[in-house]
Amino acid sequence: MAALPYDPQGGRAIGAHVDDLRIGWHTVPFPTDGADAETHVAQLEHMLATIADSYDSVWFDDHLLPWADFVPTDAPALECLTSIAYLAGRHTETAFGSLVLCQSFRNPALVAKMAATLHALTGGRFILGMGAGWMESEYRAYGYDFPRAAVRIAQLAEAVLVIRAAWSDGPVSFAGEHNAVDGVVCRPLPVPHPPIMLGGGGERLTLRVVAEHADWWNITGTPETYRHKLDVLRGHCADVGRDIDEITLTYTAEVVAVARTEAAAHEIAAASPFTDVHPCVGTPEQVAEALRPFVDLGVEHLMLRFVDFPSTGGAELFASEVVPLLR
Repeated sequence: MAALPYDPQGGRAIGAHVDDLRIGWHTVPFPTDGADAETHVAQLEHMLATIADSYDSVWFDDHLLPWADFVPTDAPALECLTSIAYLAGRHTETAFGSLVLCQSFRNPALVAKMAATLHALTGGRFILGMGAGWMESEYRAYGYDFPRAAVRIAQLAEAVLVIRAAWSDGPVSFAGEHNAVDGVVCRPLPVPHPPIMLGGGGERLTLRVVAEHADWWNITGTPETYRHKLDVLRGHCADVGRDIDEITLTYTAEVVAVARTEAAAHEIAAASPFTDVHPCVGTPEQVAEALRPFVDLGVEHLMLRFVDFPSTGGAELFASEVVPLLR
């Protein structure tokens, strides 16, 4: 399943039917089994080599410290964009995306430059996912201010404006409340530009920013939650005069445990420290049933975290038996 370049209008794959379902693996940026950094990288490499022919995309969290309480803060945690740059160069048939970049950690003009460079180096295989940021402890640890959520969301909206401006035929200047650039020139110019995916479900502020600025939208949660948030997003799109069909809908399943028997799947899930409000646990048929409501709602790209990693068994079984049921 070779990855295709992406069209910025909705981010859909060029040459693909818009109703094709895309499948992505959501990595774990830190070891959950106590492995050292070298072993963890080898585990990632093994998974990527195993799923290369059956998954469309690979997704990295953007955290400077392990975000899970069960992982010690001194565990090796890989930085998002350097990891993508390294692995995308080694695994050349797969698209790579950030799920999602914290807007606070990097100047948005620099993000535009980094994304344009990744776009050029990978032949258009990079998706720029961004979010407002939430983990106060890593902000404090790395010396970033942690303003209230409304400010962080406003910063995210401005960051997207700066990035899109930088991707125009500069030089470009921009002066906003939170960002200012003067004479930005972003070469190589990404044409078409990487899709910008925004993550989050805050109904008053975040979904308004999605309606105004996103090529793709990502969220997790139950089918009922997704349906409700989608209705809210639809309302914001109507308010700003945008067709919601211009936004590619995506969904992240944070806990996927699939096995030949229901008992084995629940054993995998019970052994994992990961939790989610809508775990997809069971046989291939049961996992497909858990995910099908999202596809029915219009989701075009699923990002899946297999909780049996570093085993590749769940990802392989999902590709061979769950994907055909969903498609």
